[in-house]
Amino acid sequence: MQIGPHPVQPPVVLAPMAGITNAPFRTLCREFSGGKGLFVSEMITTRALVERNEKTMQLIHFDESEKPRSIQLYGVDPATVGKAVRMIAEEDLADHIDLNFGCPVPKVTRKGGGSALPYKRPLLRAILREAVSGAGDLPVTMKMRKGIDDDHLTYLDAGRIAVEEGVTAIALHGRTASQHYGGTADWDAIARLKEHVPEIPVLGNGDIWSASDALRMVRETGCDGVVVGRGCLGRPWLFADLVAAFEGRTEDVARPSLREVAEVMVRHATLLGEWIGDESRGVIDFRKHVAWYLKGFAVGSEMRKRLAITSSLSELRSGLDELDLDQPWPTGADGPRGRTSGNNRVVLPDGWLKDPYDCAGVGEDAELETSGG
Repeated sequence: MQIGPHPVQPPVVLAPMAGITNAPFRTLCREFSGGKGLFVSEMITTRALVERNEKTMQLIHFDESEKPRSIQLYGVDPATVGKAVRMIAEEDLADHIDLNFGCPVPKVTRKGGGSALPYKRPLLRAILREAVSGAGDLPVTMKMRKGIDDDHLTYLDAGRIAVEEGVTAIALHGRTASQHYGGTADWDAIARLKEHVPEIPVLGNGDIWSASDALRMVRETGCDGVVVGRGCLGRPWLFADLVAAFEGRTEDVARPSLREVAEVMVRHATLLGEWIGDESRGVIDFRKHVAWYLKGFAVGSEMRKRLAITSSLSELRSGLDELDLDQPWPTGADGPRGRTSGNNRVVLPDGWLKDPYDCAGVGEDAELETSGG
């Protein structure tokens, strides 16, 4: 699979996840993959980037080993998106730009952004046109959902607009915004999108918990590649499995013991501390990952709580050393992780659904002030 001039082999992409896919986590996933695949930053707000917000400028920092460098942008105002994209291109801040039209969280959709935006067809077209024209030689891709809900599906129209405006590839999460992360992803929608826009690569996203899931998605939908999000939470070695599977080595599946998992946990926390510049803050940021790493292992609730409130590497190490580290990989530990809520009311701007072609009232004030989704 090609993303502009960049070959992505195997065709595997780390999904942007706010607060998760920072430089340390991308480093871990990339190490397990042997440097193969594409690893995208967490979502960056275009307004914050243009204004050179300090937190944002840290979030777009890439390790020297990251090639190509991929940034995902969120924006609602075409002019601001255009400024951000031109800044990235002119200052050589990245090699690939992905646009977020899939985020379902209320603070994004209530401003008309994320998964709400493709409903306004002219606005989507204007943003894509500004982004592609401002990007120069950099490839621009987009990630989206099926639509707002089952009564307001947008993905086929959005896909055709993307092709017409010069977008390089599209990733589709097979859920609507109202589903959030609940229920089952609709892989048939991914197949329909691929049939609808055969001109460019289509990547599938949703319910990939193992390498075999990824192969099955490609086989069943005809998509050109896969985007992996929640499936790698607490499982960065999934990228080793994915590489092996796409290279035909389906028997090579990582089944780390708890001792090996503990080593990865400490490395992850260490990388976060080095990135933030403060060990304690790095370990505190790591806390959210503890339950994901330990899922399925025999670890008591009190110890889980204790590990989830550590604030130093020594605390984390000592707590992990008290576990039965010889435990083998637990049966059934590859299932869903992360958010699973569904059937939510999508928070939208007043009157948003009245007319898909009326984009009045959407402008710079709808841009989030801070990055991270």
